[in-house]
Amino acid sequence: MNKKRLSGESLFLKKREIFVSIIIMAIFIFLFFVKPYPFELIDMKVYDLFFNIRGQETPPQNIVIAAIDEASIEKLGRWPWSRDILANLIDKLSEFDASVIALDIILSEIEKNDKVLADSMNRAGNVVLPVVFFYNKVSPENPLIASSAFNVLNSQSFEKYFPISAKDLLASEKIFNENAAAVGHINAFPDKDGTIRWEILFIEYYGYLIPSLSLKTVSIYLGIPPEKRVVDATRGIYLGKRYIPTDSWGRVLIYYYGGNETFKYLSIVDILENKVKREDIENKIVIVGATAVGIYDLKVTPTSAALPGVEKHANVIAALMEGKIILPVSNFVVLLLILLSGLISIVFYIRLKAGYSFFVLLFLIMIFIFLSYVLFINGKWLSVVYISGNLVFQFLVLTTIRYTLSEKEVREIKRIFSSYVTQKVMDELIKNPSMAKLGGSRREVTVLFSDIRDFTALSEKLPPEQVVEILNEYFSAMVETVFKWDGTLDKFIGDAIMVFWGAPIPQSDHPERALKCALEMISKLRNLCEKWKIENKPTLRIGIGISTGEVIVGNIGVEGKKMDYTVIGDIVNLASRLESLNKQFNSEILISEFTFEKIKEKIAVEFPSSINFEELGFISLKGKENPVKVFKVSSK
Repeated sequence: MNKKRLSGESLFLKKREIFVSIIIMAIFIFLFFVKPYPFELIDMKVYDLFFNIRGQETPPQNIVIAAIDEASIEKLGRWPWSRDILANLIDKLSEFDASVIALDIILSEIEKNDKVLADSMNRAGNVVLPVVFFYNKVSPENPLIASSAFNVLNSQSFEKYFPISAKDLLASEKIFNENAAAVGHINAFPDKDGTIRWEILFIEYYGYLIPSLSLKTVSIYLGIPPEKRVVDATRGIYLGKRYIPTDSWGRVLIYYYGGNETFKYLSIVDILENKVKREDIENKIVIVGATAVGIYDLKVTPTSAALPGVEKHANVIAALMEGKIILPVSNFVVLLLILLSGLISIVFYIRLKAGYSFFVLLFLIMIFIFLSYVLFINGKWLSVVYISGNLVFQFLVLTTIRYTLSEKEVREIKRIFSSYVTQKVMDELIKNPSMAKLGGSRREVTVLFSDIRDFTALSEKLPPEQVVEILNEYFSAMVETVFKWDGTLDKFIGDAIMVFWGAPIPQSDHPERALKCALEMISKLRNLCEKWKIENKPTLRIGIGISTGEVIVGNIGVEGKKMDYTVIGDIVNLASRLESLNKQFNSEILISEFTFEKIKEKIAVEFPSSINFEELGFISLKGKENPVKVFKVSSK
C-alpha cells in the first residue's frame, strides 16, 4: 500500500514537472515571436562576440577609402572644402581609372563653383551620390532619384511585408544629381543598443525601390544593366545572374571584415599631390568619406565602438561583392530547437540530481552555441538566446520544484540583484524616499565637463603603470576640488569628468560654484604640472565646458536592476560640446551664455579682477539648431 502511494506521488510529481516543462517551452516560443529587448540584447551581444572570436579577415583589394583625414584637413583647410578641391579629387581619381567613385558626402549647399564639380562628375561618368530618407515628413517627389531605382519582381508579396518607405529626403543639389551616374541611400538603422548590424538594401520612395549606396555601387562596378537589377520581393535581389538573399524587408546582416582601418585608406591630400600609386586606385571602387575625428559619421558596430561610416559602406560593398551574406535561419528551425531543448530537459533534468543536471545544462548550451557559430561562419545566424534560455529556465524551475531554496540562498539572490547607489545618494534617498522611484524631477542645474587634451597620444608613449599613476594623482586632485565646492560627481568617462551642481541638494549659487570649481581645477593642475616637471613626468592640459539650464534629475535606469542618480537634458550635451571646443579656441574654460547670464551681475563681487571673461560670439554646435553664445574664461 505504501509502495503504491509513493509510486503515485512520484508519478504525480513527474507529471507536474512535465506540465511545467511544457509551459516553459510555450513561454519561450511566445517570447521568440515577441522578441523582448533583454533577450534580443543578449542575442545581439552573442552575435557581436562571434565576430571577435572569428577575428579580422582580409577584405577584397578592389575597395579603397579616400579619406578626409586629419592630414588632409591640415593641408587643405577646414571641412567642408570648396567644390574646386572635390572636383580636383574626382578628376584625379578618374585620371587613375577608378572603376566607381562613391561619395559619402551630401552636397546639399549651393556654392559658386558647383558647375566645376558637376562637370568633373559628368566627365568621370561613374560617381555615385548619397541620399538620406526621412520618415516623419512628406515632400514632393524628387524625379532625379527615380532613375536609380531597381525593378520589382513579385510585387504582390509586399502585401504582407511592406518595404521600409519614405516620402522625404535630403539629397545633393540638382546639378550634381543630373551629372552623377546614380544615387543610393545611406540610411542606417541601429539596433536598440545603438549598434549597426543590418543593411537595408532598398527603401521605397513614391513607388520606387531606391538601393543603398553600397548596393548601387556594386551594381555599377559589376556592369549590371538597369533591367537586370531586380528586387525579388521579400526574398532577395538579382544583380544579373548574381543573387543576394534578404529577409522579408530587404535587409541583410552586415558581414564585418574587422575593426577600424581594415580596408586600405588613402589620404585625399596624398591623392591630390600624386603621392599614391596608380595601382592603388586603378579599376577599384573608391569610397570618399570622412575619417577625421570630429567630422566623420561615427558608427558603433560589432567590431568597433567608433567605425567611420565610410568604412561601414566598404564592409557592405565587399560582402556583396564576395557573396558573404548573413541571414537568420528560418523561424521553423528555431522553434524546432526550442521544442528539442524542452524534450531534453524532460529526459535529463527530471531523472538526474541537480549537480548532474547542471553539467548537462552547460554541455547543451555549449553545443548550441557551437552550432550557432558554425552556422555564423557559413552565412547563417541562429539565435541561441531563446533555446539556451529555455534550457536554463527549465533547469531552474524544475530544480526549484524538487529542491526548496534555503533562506540564505534567497537573501543572496536579493543581494546580487538589488539596485546599487552611492552612499551620498543613498543618504539623500533616506531623507527623501520618494526619490527612490524610477524617474525624477525637473530642476535647474549647472553641468561641468572636464577632459584631458591629447591624452590618448600621451598614453601611447608611456608605460601603463605610469599612465595609471598620473591619472590617479590627477583624478584625486580634481575630485577633491569638486567635493570642496559641493559638486555631485556624476561619472568618469575615460579621462573625462562630469559634475553637476544644484542637485540632489538645492544650491541657489550653483553657476558660481561650478565656475569657481573650474578655476581651482585649472590652478591645481598647474601645481601638479610643476611637481611632475620636477619628477620628469609628462604634464597635462585640460579643457572645461560649463552650461546651466533645466534637466531631468533623479534615479535613472531600470527599477530593481540598475539605477543611477544623474541628470539628463540638452545642457549636458551642450557642456560636453563646449569642453570639446577648447581645443579650437586654445582655451581652458568655456561657458555658455546661459551660465554667463546667471553670474554676470555677480562677477565684480564673486570673482577676482584677475579673471577675464571674453565673449567669443555665437558658435554653431553639433546637435544644436540655434547657435549658442560662448564665453572664454581665463586668468589675466
